Amino acid sequence: MSEKKGFFSRLVSGLAKTRKNIVRGLDSIFNGFSKIDDDFYEELEEILIMGDLGVDTTMKIIEDLQEKVDEQNIKEPAQCRELLIDIIKEQMAVDENAYAFENQTSVVLVIGVNGVGKTTTIGKLASQLKSQNKKVIMAAADTFRAAAIEQLTTWANRAGVDIIAQQEGSDPAAVVYDACQAARSRKADVLIVDTAGRLHNKKNLMNELSKIRRVIEREYPEANLETLIVLDGTTGQNALMQARQFKEVTDISGIVLTKLDGTAKGGIAIAIQAEMNIPVKYIGIGEKIEDLQKFDSDSFVNALFEREEEEDAETESEESVTEEAEAEETETENE
Repeated sequence: MSEKKGFFSRLVSGLAKTRKNIVRGLDSIFNGFSKIDDDFYEELEEILIMGDLGVDTTMKIIEDLQEKVDEQNIKEPAQCRELLIDIIKEQMAVDENAYAFENQTSVVLVIGVNGVGKTTTIGKLASQLKSQNKKVIMAAADTFRAAAIEQLTTWANRAGVDIIAQQEGSDPAAVVYDACQAARSRKADVLIVDTAGRLHNKKNLMNELSKIRRVIEREYPEANLETLIVLDGTTGQNALMQARQFKEVTDISGIVLTKLDGTAKGGIAIAIQAEMNIPVKYIGIGEKIEDLQKFDSDSFVNALFEREEEEDAETESEESVTEEAEAEETETENE
């Protein structure tokens, strides 16, 4: 419980820039307008788009809001705040079966471009599954990037799980073939496959991804195949573009959104889930193993919206302390 509370506190802290980017603008609209009219909705639309929610997602949120305002005969703009929060929570809710793979014989294929935190995510996920007494095996199928195998091996040792690897430059599909054989013979619960950072314009790498999937489906048909795309939360709309490009070539069952600590673009979590119709299953807000957590829409949206008053109070308190200190300095100088 305390770990969950600690994560929520860090999430609140990590989303501070996003909150300032979105919520202060929204609150000025909710409190600044005397009636709900076209101007009110237009201002709201602009703030959401600027907060990296994207045009399509914003339009859907505004439409839902207008519908609920009409249904409930709401007249006061301030009353729209809770409605908006509930609409976003509904859009981001994760199905209760989203993590079924954890309790089945599964292969988790982890994809995404270079630099988004794939290998670190795999390490953290492996550690968490191991702590649940799952038998986990890693497959080092990123054979292109220098030191990728070494990095994954470090994580495997840290997590206390087996790793299947070949030399740098080996055929990734051959590594996955070996890993599937090992997972079956060692009766693994979960096989997690690291893949090379595939750029959308490298068609051969995308073909490689299809080849890996075919090997898994052929050699380990009894395993549930979960494909997680890792996206960097700091890249905003670019992350959404990457998700679209990967979805064109492979099925994706979930999103891992990393580096949400300290970014002003946290609103992209809402956009990706709404536009791709793929759930955000995990979010990362730091380097520690526990900083990767299952996504909870209530916690995320609460962290994004509902702490603003406390934050303002803290800011006012800090400003007051600063003013007192400055006054004391002035008095000392005058003496």
